[in-house]
Formats: sequence, C-alpha cells, structure tokens
Amino acid sequence: MSLTQVPSGMLQTTAQYYGFKNRIINGAMVISQYNGTSSVTPSGDTYFIDRFRSGASQTSKLTWQQNAGSVTPPAGFTNYIGVKPNATVSLGSSDYFQMLQRIEGFNIADLGWGTANAKTVTLSFWVYSNVTGLFGGSLENGSETRSYPYSYTISAANTWQYVTITIPGDTSGTWATDNTKGISINWNFGCGSTYTGTAGAWASAQYFAPTGVTSIMGSTSNYMYFTGIQLEVGTQATSFDYRPYTTELQLCQRYLPCWRVDSSGGNQTFGTATFQNGTTINVPLANPVQTRVPATGIVTSGTLLVFAVNSAYTISSPAFNLASTLTTNISGTSSSGNSNGSGVFAIQSAGSYIYGTGCEL
Repeated sequence: MSLTQVPSGMLQTTAQYYGFKNRIINGAMVISQYNGTSSVTPSGDTYFIDRFRSGASQTSKLTWQQNAGSVTPPAGFTNYIGVKPNATVSLGSSDYFQMLQRIEGFNIADLGWGTANAKTVTLSFWVYSNVTGLFGGSLENGSETRSYPYSYTISAANTWQYVTITIPGDTSGTWATDNTKGISINWNFGCGSTYTGTAGAWASAQYFAPTGVTSIMGSTSNYMYFTGIQLEVGTQATSFDYRPYTTELQLCQRYLPCWRVDSSGGNQTFGTATFQNGTTINVPLANPVQTRVPATGIVTSGTLLVFAVNSAYTISSPAFNLASTLTTNISGTSSSGNSNGSGVFAIQSAGSYIYGTGCEL
C-alpha cells in the first residue's frame, strides 16, 4: 500500500477497499430524496437529507438545505448540507441543537465496543462556518447510557476546514449489533449544561457536546456547512470512501424512505392493481432493497389513479397494508368500482410521489 499525505491530517491511499470502510452513509450529502435542494424547517426531530436527521430540544429553530448558500464545496465534492438558525435561542440548561446519524448495529458489530477488544475509530469531515471557536459533538450508544464528547476548533470564518478526531473504542456499556441503533454520531450547534461533559473521555451519561462549546443559535445570520463525513476503523483518517451512486442510494433506501416512486412530466404507471370488494383497490410493490424493518405508514403527494376500461379513477385514502421487508401493499378506495379480481394499472399524476415510512433508525 502506498500512502500520500493530502491534506494535512489525512492519508491518501491507493489500496482498493472491498469492505465497508466508511460506516457513515451519504457522507458526501449526494442523496437527497426528502427535499431535493429545497430548504426545510422541521417541526420536530426528522430527516432533512438521507441518513442525517435533526435533533433539538425546541421545534422549528433550525433550517436545513442541501448546498445552502451556494458556496464551492471542498475539492472532490459536489454537495454539502447547510444549517442555520430559523430563530434566535437563549440556551437553557437542558437545550440542545444538533445534526446526527444513527448507524445500524449490523454495521458496527466488528468494532467490538463494550468488550476488551474494542477498536479505535477516526471521525473526519469538512466544515465551513461564519462563526469561529470551539465546536463539538459526541458519539453515544443506542440505549443513550454511554457517550464520548469530542471537540474541534474552527479557526477561520468562511473557509472549508478539514477535521479529524480519533476516538478510542469503548470497553464498557452495551452496544447493539443487530438492526437497531448501534452508534449515534452527533454534531452540535448549541448545548446547555445538562448535556455537556468532558471532551475526550467516555462517560456513563448522555452528553451531546463538550463543556464550553460554541453556540450558533444566537443569530439567524449564522450558518454551518458539512460534507465528506467519514467514520472508519483506525487511528488515522484516510481518503474519503466514495461508493457508486447506485450503491449509496440503495444503502439509503434500507431506511427512510423505505421506497419512493416519483412521477415527473406526465402521468406515470407505478404498479399493477387489483379490485377487491367492488371499489377497494390493492397495489403490491416490491421494495427496491430489503428494508431494515417493514414499513408502517405511507406518505403521498398528488393524485393516485387506477386506469381501467379506458377510464381513470381516483384512489382515495391510500394506506400501507401487509408490509414486509421485501414488499409493501398499498390499499385504497377507487372512485368507481370494477369486478373483483380484475387487474388495472396504478398511475401517479405528474409531479406526485409516494413512499413508505417506519424503516428509519
């Protein structure tokens, strides 16, 4: 293996990787199935871009957008995620505002955390902000009983800065190795004393940031941008693990949205349906990948139709039914009936979408 130092703090490797080097999914912020490039101000803890979600003690205080501010990303990247306060906040002791990714237990099982053989990991990412000072976040286990606050300093405003943080594996606590939450990685934007602790040490508490962390919540003019996020085994950050776009998309589809069908341009067929009990319609869909858990709900926008005997009938009250990790059945009521068991096409009107929920982590 040959190694070249670029940039400072990162090793460029020419070896070929056949495993899951980067445990972060969508670290280059390329996949944006939820909001595309539109800005969003969540009313609660929710995903704003694939695999990354907000966490906040107060609702509707953070606005997120892919490529917010239209700055040039660091070399080798085309996308980033931006966050800014939507309203000013005077932090109370129990307040917190952050971005996080939850890593499935299957994807960190080899780390051996919670045992004497716990492996060291390195977190790396690019950050850009108009605010300088001490920033940080934390790693925590699924039961939120163990956490490791980490810190970094933004020394220059409006400049992409590369950050690397080496974290010793935790030899204590319980760390999931199944399809539940294995590790949660948090990036903090403001935190009260209840959720701050000593940087660089594992603790039997839920901490989101180190003591003395800088807050961006005091002005709606503040912002932070992130890209190139990577978590890997070892004591040294290496070059970002780019995966094929289709691979990255499929990794995202295991979670939320479990599956998504969009219609652009004209009407688009998204499945075949059958009539049942006169006006009841069923549309079976194959999930694009095996999901983490079966879907438990459905989100639709626009109009869903069935096309039979040269006529289009509206599907009202579409809902999920008989879901598994491999398939999902959509049921609804057609505005006109047909004979039981007859097959028809299910169609989306232009600009509509439909996706399953409940597979998130």
